[in-house]
Amino acid sequence: MIRAHPFKGETVAVMGLARSGLASVGSLVAGGAHVLAWDDNEERRAEAAALGATITDLESADLAVVSALVLSPGIPHTHPAPHPVAAHARCEGVPIIGDIEILIRSQSEARVVGITGTNGKSTTTALIGHILTKAGLPVEVGGNIGRAALEFEPMGAEGVYVLELSSYQLELVPSLRCDCAVFLNISPDHLDRHGDLEGYIAAKRNIFAGMREGAIAVIGEDDAETRVVANDVRVAGRATVIPISGGSLPEPGVGIRGGHVNATIDGTRRVIADLAKARALPGDHNAQNAAAATAVALSLGISEDVIGEALLDFPGLPHRQERVGEKDGVAYINDSKATNADAAARALSCYETIYWIAGGIAKEGGIEPLAQYFPRIRRAFLIGGSTEEFAASLEGRVAYDVAGTLDRAVDKAALLALSEERDGATVLLSPAAASFDQFKSYEARGDAFRDQVTTFLSNGRPDQRRAS
Repeated sequence: MIRAHPFKGETVAVMGLARSGLASVGSLVAGGAHVLAWDDNEERRAEAAALGATITDLESADLAVVSALVLSPGIPHTHPAPHPVAAHARCEGVPIIGDIEILIRSQSEARVVGITGTNGKSTTTALIGHILTKAGLPVEVGGNIGRAALEFEPMGAEGVYVLELSSYQLELVPSLRCDCAVFLNISPDHLDRHGDLEGYIAAKRNIFAGMREGAIAVIGEDDAETRVVANDVRVAGRATVIPISGGSLPEPGVGIRGGHVNATIDGTRRVIADLAKARALPGDHNAQNAAAATAVALSLGISEDVIGEALLDFPGLPHRQERVGEKDGVAYINDSKATNADAAARALSCYETIYWIAGGIAKEGGIEPLAQYFPRIRRAFLIGGSTEEFAASLEGRVAYDVAGTLDRAVDKAALLALSEERDGATVLLSPAAASFDQFKSYEARGDAFRDQVTTFLSNGRPDQRRAS
C-alpha cells in the first residue's frame, strides 16, 4: 500500500468510497492524515470507518478546514452539473484531486507510464506491464483497470508505475508527470461529462501536462485529432514524440508493415514480431496497441527480443476479445467490454464468419455505424432492451433471431455455427451496448458467456431445448 506521507497532519476529504475511494482513505490514514469520508452507501461508509476515517456528510461539512477533496472519478465536478460536494469545495477554494494525484505526490522517484485514449487503453496498459515484467523490471499495473493505484507497492527510481488513465481521472491529477505518456486514439465518448468533444479531448491532453525535459510521448497517428495533438506536443518542445500506427509504419516511429510490428525510431528499421502469431492481439486496433507498447518498451531500454516474445505470449484481457475456447471448428470470443459501436467494430473487423450476439442498453447511434461489417455476419442473436432498435437496423441486411437472453443467444449461435460447418466460424459476444438492463456490469455479462461456453465445451453440445 502507498502511504500518503505528503498529506501528514492535514485534513483531507474523500467523496465516493468505491475501490479507489477506500484505497485513498487507507493511504491517507496510513500517511498520517485526518480523513473525512462520505458515500451514500452505508456499507462503504462502514468500511471507511474501519480504516480510520471520520464519517461526515460532506455536503454540510465545514470544508474550509480541508486541504484537498479526493473525488471519485465517477462523480461529476463540472459537466453536466457539479456534484454538490464538488461545488461546495470550489466555493471554499479547496483543490479537487483524485487517487492518482496522491500516488504521484507520494512516489516522486518512481517512473510513470500513463496510457489514455478512447479505445485500447486497457489492453495497451496490460501489454506494457507484461513486457516490462518479462524484462525483469519492478512494475505495478493499474489505475483505471485492475488494482487501485494506492494499493500498489511503493517503488524507487528503478520501479515503473503503468497507469491506465481515463478522461475522468486526468482532470484530477494536477501534479501528473509521466516519463512516458501514451495517447492512442480519440472518438466521441463521455461527452455529457466533458461538455463536448473539445472538452473530452482537452481532458485527454492532460496526460502530457508536467512532462519532464526528454520525456517520451507516444501518440497514435491513425486519427486526425491525435495527429493535431502530436504536432502540438512537438511544438511545445519538452517531449520527444514517437508516432505509432496500427495500419502503417511511420518514419520515424513504430507501426505495421507486412503484418509485423516494425520500429524505425533510431533511423534503422527493426522487425519486432509477427502479429499473426500473437493470438491475443487480433485486428488493426490491437496492431496499434502492440505498436504503442513496443514504442514504450523501446524507450525504456527493453531489448527487441524480449518485446517480441512478450507480444506473442501476451494472454490478453478478460472480456476484450478473450478467446474462451474452440471446438469442432467454432471459436468462441468474449468481447463483452464492447459497450458501443466503435468498440464492437474492432471485433467485427477481425473475423470473417460471425455468429454475432449483440444487445443491451443501446448507445446513441445504435449499430448503424457497423453496417460495413454486416456482410461478415452469418446471423445475429439479439438480447436485451435494444432488441427492437437493433432489429430495425438489421432488417433486410442481416438475418437475425430475437433471443432475448444471453443464455438462449449463446445456445442458438453455437448450434447454428456447428450445424453450418463453415471455415472460420466464430461465435462472438460483442454487444455494442451497455449491460445494465440484464447484468450488473459488462464483466458479469462476459463471465456468464464464458461460464456457459466453458460448460458445453467440456460436457458436450449446447442446450438445444433452450435454443429452440
